[in-house]
Amino acid sequence: MSGHSKWDTIKHKKAANDAKKGKVFSKLSVQITHAARQGGGDPEMNPNLRLYIDKAREVGFPMDRIEKAIQKGTGEGSDGVVFEEITYEGFGPHGIQLMVDVITDNKNRTVADIRQLFEAIGGNIGDTGSVSWNFDTKGYIVIKCGHMEKNPKFGGEDIFVPEDREEVMLKLMDIEGILDIQDTQEGYEIYTEYSKFAAVRDAVRILNYVMEESEIIKVPKIYKELKGEQLTKAQEAIERLEDHDDVQNVWTDLEY
Repeated sequence: MSGHSKWDTIKHKKAANDAKKGKVFSKLSVQITHAARQGGGDPEMNPNLRLYIDKAREVGFPMDRIEKAIQKGTGEGSDGVVFEEITYEGFGPHGIQLMVDVITDNKNRTVADIRQLFEAIGGNIGDTGSVSWNFDTKGYIVIKCGHMEKNPKFGGEDIFVPEDREEVMLKLMDIEGILDIQDTQEGYEIYTEYSKFAAVRDAVRILNYVMEESEIIKVPKIYKELKGEQLTKAQEAIERLEDHDDVQNVWTDLEY
């Protein structure tokens, strides 16, 4: 019995992980298609497309599916679906502020779903500007202080080569568009002007540092602190919103 129970648990966990991975892949496919439709299918000429391709590779999204998503966006094998980017603003449990970024091929369906979700979590959708006044849109990049190079002693496998932190900082300070640089254990977090994000990211690439993360973020000016059951309820509400197929990001003023 115990063996059967253990196997049931393993199957359940695997099914949950597979479902989560499938949802991530589905959202990435939409993001890549939408980016290719907006800016073309060449990642060298389309910074947004390049960003999503990099994210897809990081999570193991198959290359053939990346290529199909790009082709769908550029009109090759297109099914006529047009995606739209929308941000919904509103309030969640205990007054937390929420900004929900979606990409949808059916605006009416999505707004009905999001409105219903807000009500289900004990909140409500607000008017445009009701929440966004408290958020700044910035670029966010995380790098390690070092680069990758092939080591002939280990069959040419890539190895990480650390670099002097002060020297890395000095090089970063020369890049136009960086708002702030913060220390991490292995490198730096870089915050950029929204309009300069792609240029800063490309400049960091040229410096050849290992880039662990790069994305557009929405940062609250004023945070809201919750504790105990209130915090748990707010976190569960955010997770419910994130789980919707059309939702790409959920931004909040909640201080974890």
